[in-house]
Amino acid sequence: MTDLYSNIFLVIAVTSIATYLSRSLGVLFSERINMNSKIFRLFDCVAYSTLAALISKVVVFPAGDLVEASNLIRLIVVFVCVAVFFIAKRNLVYPTVLSAILLTVLIKIV
Repeated sequence: MTDLYSNIFLVIAVTSIATYLSRSLGVLFSERINMNSKIFRLFDCVAYSTLAALISKVVVFPAGDLVEASNLIRLIVVFVCVAVFFIAKRNLVYPTVLSAILLTVLIKIV
């Protein structure tokens, strides 16, 4: 049993080091990054495409409580939240919060 706990602590330690090391390097090099550079735009595109892929996966292959929602409800929530995303000047907070509220309300109604 102690071996299991030592492995858990090792995993937590390694992941913590990896997380904080990458954050520290980000802080150190943040002044040297040109936000209009091609590499920065590449990372921006990769981040948005990853988010789009995750949203698509959740809509097409739902898991957990989301299975209760019909395809139409999930698509309505996605389209409304994409519109809010662009209306809110590409802010991810508003559509994220709205998606949870809208999905809950639509499931209760239907």
